[in-house]
Amino acid sequence: MCMGSSTRSMLLLLLILSPISIYAQEVQDEREFDYEKGSGKGPEQWGKLHKEWSACNNGKMQSPIDLSNKRVDVVRTSKKLLRNYKPCTAIIINRGHDIEVYWEGDAGSIEINGTTYALKQAHWHSPSEHTINSKRYSLELHLVHKSIDPTSKHQIAVIGVLYKIGKPNPFLSKLGQNITSLVNQENKHRHPGVIDPREIHMSCRRYYSYIGSLTVPPCTEGVIWTISKKVRTVSLDQVKLLRDAVQDHAEKNARPLQPDHKRGIRLFGP
Repeated sequence: MCMGSSTRSMLLLLLILSPISIYAQEVQDEREFDYEKGSGKGPEQWGKLHKEWSACNNGKMQSPIDLSNKRVDVVRTSKKLLRNYKPCTAIIINRGHDIEVYWEGDAGSIEINGTTYALKQAHWHSPSEHTINSKRYSLELHLVHKSIDPTSKHQIAVIGVLYKIGKPNPFLSKLGQNITSLVNQENKHRHPGVIDPREIHMSCRRYYSYIGSLTVPPCTEGVIWTISKKVRTVSLDQVKLLRDAVQDHAEKNARPLQPDHKRGIRLFGP
Protein backbone atom coordinates (compact mmCIF):
# COMPACT_ATOMS: atom_id res chain seq x y z
CA MET A 1 0.00 0.00 0.00
CA CYS A 2 1.28 3.48 -0.84
CA MET A 3 1.58 6.20 1.77
CA GLY A 4 -0.94 8.86 2.77
CA SER A 5 -0.38 12.60 2.39
CA SER A 6 0.81 13.27 5.97
CA THR A 7 3.31 10.42 5.90
CA ARG A 8 4.41 11.51 2.44
CA SER A 9 5.11 15.06 3.59
CA MET A 10 7.18 13.89 6.57
CA LEU A 11 9.17 11.47 4.41
CA LEU A 12 9.88 14.14 1.83
CA LEU A 13 11.13 16.49 4.55
CA LEU A 14 13.50 13.78 5.79
CA LEU A 15 14.71 13.09 2.26
CA ILE A 16 15.56 16.72 1.59
CA LEU A 17 17.04 17.65 4.97
CA SER A 18 18.91 14.49 5.91
CA PRO A 19 22.54 14.41 4.69
CA ILE A 20 22.35 10.63 4.25
CA SER A 21 19.50 8.91 2.47
CA ILE A 22 17.49 6.73 4.82
CA TYR A 23 16.96 4.04 2.23
CA ALA A 24 20.28 3.42 0.53
CA GLN A 25 22.87 5.48 2.41
CA GLU A 26 23.43 7.81 -0.54
CA VAL A 27 24.19 11.44 0.20
CA GLN A 28 20.95 13.31 -0.37
CA ASP A 29 22.30 16.87 -0.26
CA GLU A 30 24.49 16.73 -3.33
CA ARG A 31 25.90 20.24 -2.85
CA GLU A 32 28.61 18.66 -0.69
CA PHE A 33 30.39 17.16 -3.70
CA ASP A 34 30.69 17.58 -7.45
CA TYR A 35 32.17 15.95 -10.54
CA GLU A 36 34.64 18.66 -11.54
CA LYS A 37 38.32 17.72 -11.46
CA GLY A 38 40.33 20.25 -9.49
CA SER A 39 37.31 21.85 -7.83
CA GLY A 40 38.25 20.60 -4.38
CA LYS A 41 35.01 18.60 -4.24
CA GLY A 42 35.55 16.38 -7.27
CA PRO A 43 35.78 12.56 -7.34
CA GLU A 44 39.48 12.52 -6.48
CA GLN A 45 38.66 14.39 -3.25
CA TRP A 46 35.44 12.68 -2.15
CA GLY A 47 37.17 10.41 0.35
CA LYS A 48 38.82 13.38 2.04
CA LEU A 49 35.73 15.56 2.47
CA HIS A 50 34.22 13.51 5.33
CA LYS A 51 35.67 10.61 7.28
CA GLU A 52 32.45 8.70 6.58
CA TRP A 53 33.33 8.94 2.87
CA SER A 54 36.82 7.43 3.17
CA ALA A 55 35.82 4.38 1.11
CA CYS A 56 35.59 6.66 -1.94
CA ASN A 57 39.40 6.88 -1.93
CA ASN A 58 40.46 3.81 0.05
CA GLY A 59 37.91 1.15 -0.90
CA LYS A 60 38.93 -1.94 -2.87
CA MET A 61 35.46 -2.76 -4.26
CA GLN A 62 34.48 0.56 -5.80
CA SER A 63 32.16 1.26 -8.72
CA PRO A 64 31.86 1.88 -11.62
CA ILE A 65 34.17 -0.48 -13.51
CA ASP A 66 34.77 -1.56 -17.09
CA LEU A 67 32.91 -4.75 -17.95
CA SER A 68 35.61 -6.21 -20.14
CA ASN A 69 35.30 -9.51 -21.98
CA LYS A 70 38.80 -10.30 -20.73
CA ARG A 71 37.56 -10.26 -17.14
CA VAL A 72 34.08 -11.74 -17.52
CA ASP A 73 33.13 -15.31 -16.62
CA VAL A 74 30.19 -16.44 -18.76
CA VAL A 75 27.50 -18.37 -16.89
CA ARG A 76 25.08 -20.17 -19.20
CA THR A 77 21.60 -20.15 -17.72
CA SER A 78 18.00 -19.82 -18.86
CA LYS A 79 16.98 -18.15 -15.60
CA LYS A 80 15.98 -14.52 -15.89
CA LEU A 81 16.53 -11.80 -13.33
CA LEU A 82 13.44 -12.04 -11.13
CA ARG A 83 11.57 -8.73 -11.05
CA ASN A 84 8.20 -8.12 -9.46
CA TYR A 85 7.57 -4.41 -9.84
CA LYS A 86 4.22 -2.68 -9.39
CA PRO A 87 2.79 0.84 -9.83
CA CYS A 88 3.02 3.20 -6.86
CA THR A 89 2.90 6.92 -6.14
CA ALA A 90 6.26 8.62 -6.49
CA ILE A 91 8.10 11.90 -6.03
CA ILE A 92 10.46 13.36 -8.62
CA ILE A 93 13.29 15.28 -6.92
CA ASN A 94 16.02 17.54 -8.26
CA ARG A 95 18.95 16.50 -6.02
CA GLY A 96 21.42 18.99 -7.45
CA HIS A 97 23.54 16.61 -9.54
CA ASP A 98 20.79 14.29 -10.75
CA ILE A 99 17.05 13.78 -11.07
CA GLU A 100 15.60 11.10 -8.80
CA VAL A 101 12.32 9.19 -8.86
CA TYR A 102 11.50 8.07 -5.32
CA TRP A 103 8.67 5.58 -4.82
CA GLU A 104 6.76 6.36 -1.63
CA GLY A 105 5.46 2.89 -0.89
CA ASP A 106 5.63 -0.65 -2.22
CA ALA A 107 6.82 -0.45 -5.82
CA GLY A 108 7.77 -4.11 -5.89
CA SER A 109 11.08 -5.89 -5.70
CA ILE A 110 13.74 -8.07 -7.27
CA GLU A 111 15.12 -11.37 -6.01
CA ILE A 112 18.83 -12.16 -6.01
CA ASN A 113 20.24 -15.38 -4.56
CA GLY A 114 17.08 -15.92 -2.54
CA THR A 115 17.07 -12.43 -1.01
CA THR A 116 14.30 -9.94 -1.77
CA TYR A 117 15.33 -6.35 -2.46
CA ALA A 118 12.62 -3.67 -2.44
CA LEU A 119 12.73 -0.99 -5.14
CA LYS A 120 13.29 2.45 -3.61
CA GLN A 121 14.45 4.93 -6.23
CA ALA A 122 15.81 5.54 -9.70
CA HIS A 123 18.20 8.19 -11.03
CA TRP A 124 20.30 8.89 -14.12
CA HIS A 125 23.98 9.53 -14.88
CA SER A 126 25.33 10.96 -18.12
CA PRO A 127 27.44 9.76 -19.71
CA SER A 128 27.23 6.18 -18.48
CA GLU A 129 29.34 5.30 -15.46
CA HIS A 130 29.95 1.66 -16.36
CA THR A 131 31.58 0.84 -19.67
CA ILE A 132 31.48 -2.34 -21.75
CA ASN A 133 34.83 -3.23 -23.31
CA SER A 134 35.92 0.38 -22.68
CA LYS A 135 32.92 1.79 -24.57
CA ARG A 136 31.06 4.51 -22.68
CA TYR A 137 27.41 5.14 -23.50
CA SER A 138 25.32 8.31 -23.38
CA LEU A 139 23.25 7.58 -20.27
CA GLU A 140 22.92 5.12 -17.40
CA LEU A 141 19.86 4.51 -15.26
CA HIS A 142 20.28 3.17 -11.73
CA LEU A 143 17.43 1.38 -9.97
CA VAL A 144 18.32 1.24 -6.28
CA HIS A 145 16.94 -1.53 -4.06
CA LYS A 146 17.19 -2.24 -0.33
CA SER A 147 17.13 -5.70 1.25
CA ILE A 148 13.99 -6.45 3.25
CA ASP A 149 16.18 -8.59 5.53
CA PRO A 150 18.33 -6.37 7.79
CA THR A 151 20.65 -9.33 8.47
CA SER A 152 21.51 -10.07 4.84
CA LYS A 153 25.18 -9.72 3.86
CA HIS A 154 24.46 -7.36 0.98
CA GLN A 155 21.97 -4.64 1.89
CA ILE A 156 21.87 -2.76 -1.42
CA ALA A 157 21.28 -4.01 -4.96
CA VAL A 158 21.40 -1.75 -8.01
CA ILE A 159 20.26 -2.51 -11.54
CA GLY A 160 21.99 -0.48 -14.24
CA VAL A 161 20.59 0.12 -17.73
CA LEU A 162 22.77 1.69 -20.44
CA TYR A 163 21.48 3.90 -23.25
CA LYS A 164 22.81 5.10 -26.60
CA ILE A 165 21.50 8.02 -28.63
CA GLY A 166 18.56 7.02 -30.80
CA LYS A 167 14.80 6.91 -30.43
CA PRO A 168 13.32 8.69 -27.38
CA ASN A 169 13.01 6.60 -24.25
CA PRO A 170 9.29 6.06 -23.49
CA PHE A 171 9.72 6.14 -19.70
CA LEU A 172 11.59 9.45 -19.79
CA SER A 173 9.04 10.80 -22.26
CA LYS A 174 6.31 10.30 -19.66
CA LEU A 175 8.37 12.14 -17.05
CA GLY A 176 9.50 14.92 -19.38
CA GLN A 177 7.04 17.62 -18.32
CA ASN A 178 7.74 17.08 -14.62
CA ILE A 179 11.51 17.12 -15.17
CA THR A 180 11.21 20.31 -17.24
CA SER A 181 9.38 21.99 -14.35
CA LEU A 182 12.36 21.17 -12.09
CA VAL A 183 14.97 22.95 -14.22
CA ASN A 184 17.26 24.91 -11.87
CA GLN A 185 14.99 24.05 -8.92
CA GLU A 186 17.50 22.34 -6.61
CA ASN A 187 15.96 20.32 -3.75
CA LYS A 188 12.54 20.91 -5.28
CA HIS A 189 10.12 18.13 -6.10
CA ARG A 190 7.03 17.21 -8.06
CA HIS A 191 4.21 14.79 -7.28
CA PRO A 192 3.31 13.24 -10.65
CA GLY A 193 1.10 10.58 -9.05
CA VAL A 194 1.57 6.92 -9.83
CA ILE A 195 4.72 5.87 -11.69
CA ASP A 196 4.94 2.29 -12.94
CA PRO A 197 8.52 0.92 -12.81
CA ARG A 198 7.44 -1.90 -15.12
CA GLU A 199 7.55 0.71 -17.89
CA ILE A 200 11.34 0.83 -17.55
CA HIS A 201 12.27 -1.61 -20.28
CA MET A 202 15.34 -3.74 -19.69
CA SER A 203 16.60 -7.16 -20.65
CA CYS A 204 16.40 -9.74 -17.87
CA ARG A 205 17.94 -12.53 -19.94
CA ARG A 206 21.55 -11.36 -20.27
CA TYR A 207 23.17 -9.30 -17.55
CA TYR A 208 26.48 -8.67 -15.83
CA SER A 209 26.84 -9.13 -12.08
CA TYR A 210 29.57 -8.13 -9.65
CA ILE A 211 30.04 -6.75 -6.13
CA GLY A 212 30.86 -3.06 -5.97
CA SER A 213 29.82 0.17 -4.29
CA LEU A 214 27.56 3.16 -4.53
CA THR A 215 28.94 5.52 -7.17
CA VAL A 216 28.29 8.62 -5.05
CA PRO A 217 29.46 9.39 -1.51
CA PRO A 218 29.75 7.68 0.90
CA CYS A 219 30.68 5.03 -1.73
CA THR A 220 29.33 2.23 0.48
CA GLU A 221 30.74 -1.15 -0.56
CA GLY A 222 29.05 -4.55 -0.71
CA VAL A 223 26.53 -3.43 -3.34
CA ILE A 224 25.25 -6.13 -5.71
CA TRP A 225 25.43 -4.69 -9.22
CA THR A 226 23.36 -6.05 -12.09
CA ILE A 227 23.98 -4.39 -15.46
CA SER A 228 21.66 -5.27 -18.33
CA LYS A 229 23.71 -6.23 -21.38
CA LYS A 230 21.14 -4.91 -23.84
CA VAL A 231 21.74 -1.23 -24.57
CA ARG A 232 18.55 0.81 -24.93
CA THR A 233 18.01 4.12 -26.73
CA VAL A 234 17.41 7.66 -25.52
CA SER A 235 17.15 10.89 -27.48
CA LEU A 236 19.80 13.59 -27.31
CA ASP A 237 17.13 16.03 -26.09
CA GLN A 238 16.26 13.71 -23.20
CA VAL A 239 19.88 13.45 -22.10
CA LYS A 240 20.24 17.23 -22.38
CA LEU A 241 17.11 17.79 -20.28
CA LEU A 242 18.45 15.61 -17.46
CA ARG A 243 21.64 17.69 -17.40
CA ASP A 244 19.93 21.07 -17.85
CA ALA A 245 17.50 20.37 -15.01
CA VAL A 246 20.18 20.27 -12.31
CA GLN A 247 22.11 23.26 -11.01
CA ASP A 248 25.68 22.00 -11.16
CA HIS A 249 26.15 23.37 -14.71
CA ALA A 250 28.50 20.44 -15.33
CA GLU A 251 28.76 18.51 -18.56
CA LYS A 252 28.52 15.19 -16.75
CA ASN A 253 27.58 13.51 -13.49
CA ALA A 254 29.47 10.26 -13.99
CA ARG A 255 32.13 9.02 -11.59
CA PRO A 256 35.38 7.92 -13.29
CA LEU A 257 36.10 4.21 -13.66
CA GLN A 258 37.56 2.52 -10.58
CA PRO A 259 40.16 -0.28 -10.39
CA ASP A 260 38.52 -3.71 -10.46
CA HIS A 261 41.15 -5.27 -8.17
CA LYS A 262 40.57 -8.60 -9.95
CA ARG A 263 36.99 -8.86 -8.75
CA GLY A 264 34.81 -11.55 -10.25
CA ILE A 265 32.50 -10.31 -13.01
CA ARG A 266 29.91 -12.73 -14.35
CA LEU A 267 27.74 -12.55 -17.44
CA PHE A 268 24.51 -14.52 -17.07
CA GLY A 269 22.46 -15.57 -20.06
CA PRO A 270 21.44 -18.37 -22.41
